[in-house]
Amino acid sequence: MDRARRERLKWKARRGLLELDLVLQRYLEGNPGDEELFELLDLPDNDLWDIVSGRSERFDPKLGGLVARLRSA
Repeated sequence: MDRARRERLKWKARRGLLELDLVLQRYLEGNPGDEELFELLDLPDNDLWDIVSGRSERFDPKLGGLVARLRSA
């Protein structure tokens, strides 16, 4: 992933929910070029937080690995 795309990913990961913002920023520190994250970042904050916090399993099964990594971040 080129630098501009990584910066775009970091910008998209900035969220209105503090808890979600903290998880995503911490995740990106260790995985700065995770292309899969773009798909999840299209979700509204509350839906994404429900997935990351384990309250929802409503996500594309192909993103299961990413969700597991986010939940452990």
